[in-house]
Parts: sequence; C-alpha cells; structure tokens
Amino acid sequence: MTLPQSSLDLLCPLHARLDAAGRLVAAGPTLTKLLGGEAALGAPFATVFDIYRPREVQTPEALQDLAGRKLQLRLRHATQTALRGVAVPDGQGGLVLNLSFGIGVVEAVRSHALTSTDFAATDLAIDMLYLVEAKSAAMAASRTLNRRLQGAMLAAEQRAYTDPLTGLRNRRAVAHVLGGLLRQESAFALMHLDLDYFKQVNDSHGHGAGDRVLQVVARVMLDLTRRDDTVARIGGDEFVLILAGLTGRKRLAHLASRLIRRIEEPIPVGDTLARVSASIGIACHDGGGGLTAAQVLHASDLALYAAKRAGRAQYAFLPVAEGRTEAQEVLRDG
Repeated sequence: MTLPQSSLDLLCPLHARLDAAGRLVAAGPTLTKLLGGEAALGAPFATVFDIYRPREVQTPEALQDLAGRKLQLRLRHATQTALRGVAVPDGQGGLVLNLSFGIGVVEAVRSHALTSTDFAATDLAIDMLYLVEAKSAAMAASRTLNRRLQGAMLAAEQRAYTDPLTGLRNRRAVAHVLGGLLRQESAFALMHLDLDYFKQVNDSHGHGAGDRVLQVVARVMLDLTRRDDTVARIGGDEFVLILAGLTGRKRLAHLASRLIRRIEEPIPVGDTLARVSASIGIACHDGGGGLTAAQVLHASDLALYAAKRAGRAQYAFLPVAEGRTEAQEVLRDG
C-alpha cells in the first residue's frame, strides 16, 4: 500500500520523494519552503541534493544501494543547508528521503524563518525550539537587567564623584584622579583656588546668592579649562583644578590670570550685583615618583596661603618636585 502524499506531508514535512529515475517528484511542505517553491520538481536528485556520506552519490542506482542507511547531505540551493536523512523504498521503484536538520536545527530555523508548523507534531525539535526560545528570552531579560544595573552603578558612581550644587567633581574625585596620575608618574599641575570676599556675599545677600556665585564661578572654570581637565569643588568656596600634562609656567600663569579676571566680573544676584575675586596656589609635579595625593594638595595649599598673604587676587607657584616648603614666587594678577 502506498502512503498518500497528504499523509506523508503531515508525518514527514521535510521529505523528498524520488521516482525510479532519481527525479524529485514530490517534496514535503518544509522542504518546498527551503527550495523556494516547487520549481525543483522534476529535477534529478543530484541537482537538488549533494549526498556526500557515507559516500558521494550521483546516480539513482548508487542511491538505491544506500537504502536504509543514514545519509549526510546538503541542498545545492544557495543556502547550502546541511541535512541528515535516510532513504527507504516507496514500493513503486522509487525512494522516499526522510530528512532532518540534525544539530543544525536552530540555525536552520533562523535562516529560513521556520516555525513549529514546519515540523512533524512528534518531532523533538519542537521541544528544543521551545527551550531555545525560552533561553533566548531569559538571556535577553538578563542582558536588559545587566544594562540597567550597569547604568545604575554608573549613575551612583557619578553621584559619588560629583558636587551636587555646581556639578563639578568633588574631593573624592580629586583623590581618585591624583592617585592615578601619581601611579603613572605623569606630569601635571594642580591649582588650588579660593574665593576672596565670598563670606561678605553670604552675609550681605544670603546663602542663596552665595550658591548662585559658586555656580557661576564653576561655569567660568569649565569655560577656561580643557575637556579632560578635572575641575572640582572640595569645600565651601574652595576649588581644585588638575591639569594633566600642563606644567609650563607661562601657560599656567596665563590661565590663572584669566581665571582671576573672569571671576572678578560682577555676578547678578536678584536685583543687585555680587563681587568676589580669587586667590590661586599652583603646584607643579614633574612626573617623578614617591609622592602622595596629600603631599601634592599640601604643596598647593602652601602656594595658596602665600597668594592670600600677598594681598589676594593673586597666584603663587610651588614646584612640588623640588620639595619647597614656601611658595617660590607670588605674582599679582594684572
């Protein structure tokens, strides 16, 4: 008794039926999808399939000899889809090739947009596809969660290193950046800036006006520094600028002078103007080793105190590498 084609399509959707001459006379719906339609019907099997194991097969007689044995083959179609199969006589002198994707089922599903309807109802590949889909969904959810966690961690780290009033870096960020530069024995300059007359602004106009002044001063420092420089607020009206790779006294003096001039510009607060100035201590590190962040900050403190003692609105240098305990030079802006 010959099995009707409709039943064969249902039981083996990935089958091929060959006549006695080795021509493809019928194909299951899934194989038809892989072949791009029914155009291959009537073609010799060797133009549709490349049967290469257990040995290369080119003739119908050679294929008949392999009936009942496991075959490895691939479609000669552009996709070169790999298949596994077995050939059995159809009772009319021809053969039925029952095919499967083997371990390549996941790749085949993705390449050919296959669904569960393209497989036999009892095919274990369906269960595996469900598992693959569940795994993919779980991995996608895991990736989404990881991205959110990483984003939350970055946001938390950003907050930990940021001054909330001005948006500048904070003291913790300064220690982190200085530690990195010192470990790498990099050359850099550190400017310690303290506002002059800031207390009078708070006393005369209130702390809201003081906050406004700090925010304006922060923007000035960001405007005058490079993108990769570290600009931080480390106290009430104290700021630190870390200038990696910049140790030339002329350029540093020019920057300090510009900072002082810009900060001295009147700042509107409500219906009045607030006026402050700045004193700046500059510590230059030549890139040698053996120093700590605390030592560099102490050197900039010494330079700042010297600028304050000299009358404010000034900047002073202290070369850290020379181990000075007093500011080497105090220069008045102007």
